[in-house]
Amino acid sequence: MTAQKPPSTRLSVNDWLQAGYTLLAEQGGRALKVESLCQQIGATRGSFYWHFEDMDSYRAALVETWNAFLARDRQSLESLDALPPRERLSAMMTTLVSPQHWMLERAMREWARTDPIAAENVRQADRLLLRAVAKAYCDYGFSPEDARLRAELTFAAGIGLLHLAGSAAQAQRVAPQQRLLELMLADPT
Repeated sequence: MTAQKPPSTRLSVNDWLQAGYTLLAEQGGRALKVESLCQQIGATRGSFYWHFEDMDSYRAALVETWNAFLARDRQSLESLDALPPRERLSAMMTTLVSPQHWMLERAMREWARTDPIAAENVRQADRLLLRAVAKAYCDYGFSPEDARLRAELTFAAGIGLLHLAGSAAQAQRVAPQQRLLELMLADPT
């Protein structure tokens, strides 16, 4: 839950966006209402309208922030490509469960259930990540078909574990991540 700021502290656009991501992750897209946001952040409607023209512009800012986050992720994935495949997969898993990523991921996936624009953004992000994970499995030595299947299973398990975790700290437990990686890299013969 986002901590309320003292009344004398001026809120930023980012404060409002973080409050929105928290609401999305905890209560879903229907919670995105000016009143709920004001209560979440401890501010007035006037403060909201100081930063955003209306709820549509606020939602657009949430998607834009998510897209900026994805752009950083794309750069991160490209830099990981130089790592050996096992280390690359491990680094991808660690990134997915980082505290900031955990909250954004949960929030956007929840919102995507009811909002077509959010859903398309999530699908685009998923396609990019699946390609990167499949490439790592191919580089490890699996056939393209097996690499794709392992990527999909790793991705599905990772998203499931992300949503089962009650907090970012729980999501960051290394043992389940590494055990999943061991299972996915095991030679079936």
